[in-house]
Amino acid sequence: MTAPSKSQVPLRLLAVHAHPDDESSKGAATMAMYASTGVDVLVATCTDGSRGDIQNPAVEGEPHPKRDMAGARRLEMQRAAAILGIRQRWLGFVDSGLPEGDPLPPLPAGSFATLPLQQAAAPLVRLVRSFKPHVILSYDENGGYPHPDHIMAHRVAVEAFEAAGDPERYPDAGDAWEPSKLYYDRAFSPERFRALHFALEEAGLQSPYAERLAAWLESDAEGHTPPPAANPTTTQVDCGDFFEMRDDALRAHRTQVDPLGFFFAVSPDMQRRVWPWEDYSLIHSRVPSELPEKDLFAGLR
Repeated sequence: MTAPSKSQVPLRLLAVHAHPDDESSKGAATMAMYASTGVDVLVATCTDGSRGDIQNPAVEGEPHPKRDMAGARRLEMQRAAAILGIRQRWLGFVDSGLPEGDPLPPLPAGSFATLPLQQAAAPLVRLVRSFKPHVILSYDENGGYPHPDHIMAHRVAVEAFEAAGDPERYPDAGDAWEPSKLYYDRAFSPERFRALHFALEEAGLQSPYAERLAAWLESDAEGHTPPPAANPTTTQVDCGDFFEMRDDALRAHRTQVDPLGFFFAVSPDMQRRVWPWEDYSLIHSRVPSELPEKDLFAGLR
């Protein structure tokens, strides 16, 4: 594939997410920054979010999410996308929910994570071939965290990246298009949480990250560093100017996000001083790339 020049069509970025709200907690500032520079940014939301629990005490008594959670989250997603300046498409699958119990109950029949891979990936392959992204963002093999829909979102993103350029695969999904780069998001990297944790402590503020860091550090006999990541950071996108926009988009998901909660423990100003990036791991590139990178489109400009 020929790398696009500035005189050609805009660069295109596709982010694959499991539920509405995931796009605002993972990579939102990156997407907003690229969108502001003319990159065409599209979020593919795999499921309707219908099995999400209300996480915001202020929403507990509202009738709409109790009556129609999927409908409430659709409106939230619309507001978040407008804040970030991006486009969004629903892939049309039903939320699998997060099973609890011992043993874990089976997932609801027909929900996203229960489907055969080809069935689950087909709408995304079709979207890749129509949107023609140069870069795809997704989760790692563990889904970022082991929610069954996140793991399936990872699987369908990898399948679409590998299959969309092969005209013999998914022959009814449109003309072949081969994306150039695949990244995994590292929004919850231990390195970032560690830096923010110590910045809060130095400022005399309470850190919400202590318990999480302690769990990570258990695997280190000396207790000094987080365990090495399976997919370490290769690419840091400087997008600190868009942290407030990211927070506003996350707050737009009112049913799922407590505006006084974990995600807002560190002010945007402190984050800009300590960790002004969003982190990614380059998994596959079909264009020459030198690591480390500062741009998801390195090698394509």
